[in-house]
Amino acid sequence: MLSRRSFALGLVPLGVAGLLPRQLRAESPPDLSLDASKTHVDFKRGKTLLTRYVLSEKVAKPYFWPMNVAGSAVTRSWPMEEGKGEAKDHPHQKSAWFCHGDVIPQGVKFAKHFRDVEGVDFWSERKGHGKIVCTSAKVNGTTLETANEWRTAEGDPILDESRDLTLSSIGADDYLLVLAIDLHAKYCGIVFGDTKEGSLGVRVRESIRVDKGKGRLVNAEGKVSVPKKEACWGLVSNWCDYSGPVDDKGTVAGIAVFADPMNAIDTAWHARNYGLLAANPFGREKHAKFPGRKGNNDLVTMKKGDHLKLRYALYLHAGDEKEGKVAKAFEGFARGGKKG
Repeated sequence: MLSRRSFALGLVPLGVAGLLPRQLRAESPPDLSLDASKTHVDFKRGKTLLTRYVLSEKVAKPYFWPMNVAGSAVTRSWPMEEGKGEAKDHPHQKSAWFCHGDVIPQGVKFAKHFRDVEGVDFWSERKGHGKIVCTSAKVNGTTLETANEWRTAEGDPILDESRDLTLSSIGADDYLLVLAIDLHAKYCGIVFGDTKEGSLGVRVRESIRVDKGKGRLVNAEGKVSVPKKEACWGLVSNWCDYSGPVDDKGTVAGIAVFADPMNAIDTAWHARNYGLLAANPFGREKHAKFPGRKGNNDLVTMKKGDHLKLRYALYLHAGDEKEGKVAKAFEGFARGGKKG
């Protein structure tokens, strides 16, 4: 059952898949725009590409790439393209994405492909993984409104999702991408498995990694990871931030993930020194082994017809978490969700 409360929000039809309108400049701040094609949507400030949201049916799940701030990328390029000196591990960690590693459909027959997953794995991209397919999308000012189906490896939908992505500017370089997510158990009851592999994930560029000795990973309580201690891993917190040098000049920039405190479920963090930062509301103590979930093994469940609303954000900023005023940006984000 949910640890806080349930939400209900209707899924709105968003149009025909693959037919994405051009940006609606009259409804947008003058320097921000969304520019859409059949396979991706570009989020821009003037002529500068801030990020691209890839939603082609050919991908395992939609993802953001690249993610730029202060003139440089903060997330890694591999496996989309070769990045300078980047490790070629975890090919499913494509810059920034949302999914979960064990989604268990109740009363639905499907092939069990992995020993370590009871349901459908949308996190990894091992053979037999599930797929999140964008079925429709519409640009509305600086918001991209999308509908997704979460499907088994056999192609059967088990979960519907509306996902709205809103771009806003904070200062000269910094910007916020808010993800308003409504999961709808349209087809069957759903149980979110207890796994560390979830959910709003970011894989930072090589130069920002903590284990390389130059990156900084910190949470809202001021816990700081160091090369020999992953101090933020598995703890419950409202946000985590990854920052470090992003060019040969030593320019520092970073990316924070925000979790709305008004969400039905609070968030623990799969935050690793090798460059992964993931907000995970579903992992518990028994299997995910999150220390912040001590004594909590209640799985998050949805009855058929239920909705679960989650609100997160990606905040890209110049400087580290102090110079980027991450705590202040989070406060503004959280105030915006109080009526959600």
